Amino acid sequence: MSTGSLEAAREALARLVLDIPDHPEPGVVFKDITPVLSDPAGLAAVVAGLTTAGLDESGSSRVDAVVGMEARGFILAPPVALALGAGFVPVRKAGKLPRETHAVSYDLEYGSATLEVHRDAVRPGDRVLLVDDVLATGGTARATAELVQACGAVVVGVAVLMDLAFLPWRAALGDVEVTSLLTVE
Repeated sequence: MSTGSLEAAREALARLVLDIPDHPEPGVVFKDITPVLSDPAGLAAVVAGLTTAGLDESGSSRVDAVVGMEARGFILAPPVALALGAGFVPVRKAGKLPRETHAVSYDLEYGSATLEVHRDAVRPGDRVLLVDDVLATGGTARATAELVQACGAVVVGVAVLMDLAFLPWRAALGDVEVTSLLTVE
């Protein structure tokens, strides 16, 4: 892994992510990543940082596919997939994919959700990296891992812009390798 790539990504996030108090409700501090997306150097640094999660010790790609979760994972995962020479696979909310799917329902902080992936999106034995923006409770990442496993593929890691250390995401993901560019205490 490139320590320089991770440090540059962390610097870009520290410089560009905006804290929006009381959004979407009082007491919540929303982490707005849109300034990162509109800054070419910041976005390039973040993509390079996320890409490190898909590299082996020699710097070669260790993944066959990169899965992005709706919706910000759709922005971040495709350039990571290109950098790794891997395909991009979208995981969508229920009813959005046109062909036969695997589905997993899970609980959210305020309700529940269902995610789906095409049954043939990844092949048995494929090595898959999951990419998203924020790791909070870990429910979305866990559900996505279950979808990948339902296809017979193997999750080699999760890469996120930031993790919220004060929430219990580690319990949801167990021993899955996690690369987080920024930890929010």
